[in-house]
Amino acid sequence: MATVKSKDRLYQDVARALLDELTGGHYPVGTRLPAERDLALRFDVSRPTVREAIIALEVQGLVEVKIGSGAYVLRLPGEDDRPGFNVTAFELTEARLLFEGEAAALAATQVTDEDLAEIAVLVERIAEENNDANGTERADREFHLAIARATRNLAIVNAIEHLWDVRATSPEAALLHEKARHANVKPVVEEHMAVLDALRARDPVAARTAMRAHLSAVLDGLLFATEERALAEARKATQAKRDRYARATA
Repeated sequence: MATVKSKDRLYQDVARALLDELTGGHYPVGTRLPAERDLALRFDVSRPTVREAIIALEVQGLVEVKIGSGAYVLRLPGEDDRPGFNVTAFELTEARLLFEGEAAALAATQVTDEDLAEIAVLVERIAEENNDANGTERADREFHLAIARATRNLAIVNAIEHLWDVRATSPEAALLHEKARHANVKPVVEEHMAVLDALRARDPVAARTAMRAHLSAVLDGLLFATEERALAEARKATQAKRDRYARATA
């Protein structure tokens, strides 16, 4: 079993190992890399770690990930090709879980009726954006920043705003969030409403729990977005075949 060299951002070691194998001709252009589960076993890491490594290669234009099929080699690395290793979507969401969970708890002790009214409107806007095929996630961002502002702590506001900026400026994070959006993974209104209800109750424990549950679900969505879409498409295709067969034998 292959092992990675350090415990510091494991996905970097996996990405470097795969890049070395690409350079060495193990995977010619057009071939498919081993499945995520196989790479996870081989390198003794988690599947999210493997996914982050493949995304680092995808950002470099070395591989292309096809939904329900896997990662295919687009080109072989040149001498100057090295993954940039920016903040990943998983790292970002993990940081948000820590910061925004505590921010929600503090906000519950400071929030005003005006703050609550603003946050409630943003929950409605999230629902509206979800129903728009071309909708963005601006309301989702504003929802989280409104809670940060409700802490009455500018340092917290700046920190959380920076985390949201990284989501757009880090190529790795932006790419995986885009994939999730294309897989129809959108902000869940009920999760945001649970945070709002805890804020309305001025309950810091419930607010922290609701925010952490929401961001834990975001992590799950990032991991399984493409798999769930592929599964849904496979089920749809299977049902279509069954319907066709039923019509043919009727």
